[in-house]
Amino acid sequence: MALVVITGGARSGKSRAAQELAAARHRDGQPVTVVVFGSASDSEMTERITRHQADRPTSFALLEAEDSQGWIDSLPAGQLLVVDCLGTCLGRVMLEAWEAAADGTDMADADGLPPQLEALVSTGMGNVVSALLSRIGDTIVVTNEVGSSVVPAYATGRLFRDELGRANRRLIDRAQASYLAIAGRLLDLDSLPRTAPWPED
Repeated sequence: MALVVITGGARSGKSRAAQELAAARHRDGQPVTVVVFGSASDSEMTERITRHQADRPTSFALLEAEDSQGWIDSLPAGQLLVVDCLGTCLGRVMLEAWEAAADGTDMADADGLPPQLEALVSTGMGNVVSALLSRIGDTIVVTNEVGSSVVPAYATGRLFRDELGRANRRLIDRAQASYLAIAGRLLDLDSLPRTAPWPED
């Protein structure tokens, strides 16, 4: 199994890079399945989904996940899996955790996080990452690089930022290749040091 992780900010080219890599493998005869988690909740999200669908090769199989975890076991080992993207998967994890912990309170109306939410989200996202790491089959994970700007104003935003950052680190620590997409270019993260050396005199 080979795991490739491509992270980056909005419009950085991370999905395009993943699709090009998957297309190259597909030309060599490997079937490709793309799993997506986004739902057309508003006109802007609908436009994003439509654009991604238009950019994606028609020869790729598409799996529209209906939950955060159940889809993983349905994929044959010989399929190259493209997860696009881990951030929307985490959004699904958070919605499922909210429904379990919030006792009917709408997320938009809540003053803070329900007591069990952080633990539920951490467990749910940890299960997703563990399943991807233990998968028998090649995998490309597209994910978002978050936390470089201001601290989110809402507790749910801070929870999302923290959990995605932890998931990214865990996946990249185990990946065979990892890249940071910046303005359409890819920075090879595996060539960078894991620790900060003291400067030489």
